[in-house]
Parts: sequence; C-alpha cells; structure tokens
Amino acid sequence: MTFRLIPVIDLRGGLVVRARAGDRDAYAPIRTPLASGSAPDDVARGLLAACPAEILYVADLDAIVDGHAPDLASLRAIRAACPAVSLWLDAGFSTTEAVRAFVAEGLGQPVLGSESQADSALVRACGDRAILSLDSRDGAFLGPRDLHDDPSCWPTDVIVMTLARIGVGGGPDVAALERVTHAARGRRVYAAGGVRGPDDVRALQEIGVAGALVASAIHDGKLFR
Repeated sequence: MTFRLIPVIDLRGGLVVRARAGDRDAYAPIRTPLASGSAPDDVARGLLAACPAEILYVADLDAIVDGHAPDLASLRAIRAACPAVSLWLDAGFSTTEAVRAFVAEGLGQPVLGSESQADSALVRACGDRAILSLDSRDGAFLGPRDLHDDPSCWPTDVIVMTLARIGVGGGPDVAALERVTHAARGRRVYAAGGVRGPDDVRALQEIGVAGALVASAIHDGKLFR
C-alpha cells in the first residue's frame, strides 16, 4: 500500500494560519517560503509544489470553532488554483443537512470530526461518503466515546487527530495510532499531528498507518530531509 502524504491548510478569516498545539485562538496568518502571502490559493499551490499529493486537507476553523458556514470562497479559490487535487474538509459538520449542502457544492469530501458530534448517528449515516476524524487533546478523547471505541461505526478512511502535537515537533502519537490501526481491521488510518520528517514516515509505515496529514514539516522543508 502506498503511503499517502496529505498536505494541510488551516483557514481562519479567509487566510491560511499556522497551527500549533491545537491552540486555535492563537493561530496567526502563516508566513512560509512556499508562498508570497497567506491567501489560500497561493499557499495551496506552494504546498502541492513542495509535496505533490492527490488530497489536500482543509480545516475551516471559523466553522469548527464558531459554527460559521464553510468558507466556500476560499475552497473555490483553492480548487481553481489546484484543479487536480481532491479536498477533504473539516468544517465542524454535525448535521445531515450541513453535509448534504457541502457535498452539493462539488468541492470535496466532508470530514466528520469527533469533537463536533453529539453521538455516532451522523458518522453511521454517512458511511464511506465521509472521513472520520478521531480527535483528542492531551490524552483525552474529544466527542462521543463510542466513536473512539466502536470500530463498527468507522468508515473506510479514519484520521487520528492528536491536536496537542500539531506544529510542535514532538513526533506522532504512535501509541494512539497503533491502537486505532489494530482495531481498524483493513480501514485506512491516517496520522495527524507531530510528523517531523522521513523517520516518522517510516515509523508510521511500519505500524500499518496508511498516510499522514502534514503542514509544518512541509513549510519548514523538513519532510524530505
């Protein structure tokens, strides 16, 4: 199985911000050698030039944190700049209506973050039409416990999102990834948070992880060293 590297964009206020340790209120517009500014289309082009990929993950923080509608203008700009890439979007989806409205736009595939769910109903209803993100912070599961503990409700693609490890260079949460990969029984499991470079990628491959969501290591030029 080919290991997928999935570049990440975090959006806030129509700009790409630099994520660090899941402290979303402190995220500032990104400064990166890959783009001249923090416009979503420019950063997307730079990321994909540095790390060619079939999928680009977008976290819409205004939607996740504040309950706003998805930033369709930014998503359309990214799609226009990078028409060949598939978008995975976490926009705090918590209702069937919100998922349907986004899917109808034809801009990508919804990511259902466990932190945004009241129960497992939406994840079960969407099945493989969505990606599940199992979110945690500082060792605590976010969202309904059964989403984390009951693999029968998991779709084919599952992200293990360790928020405290994002952007801090501490390495991925191998223990959590091993637990989920063991329980996943053939589903594709993706690491999110902490990937620093090729050594981490190799370690994840060895435990059966299918891919990794990466931002800081690409911007800092460390992913392929």
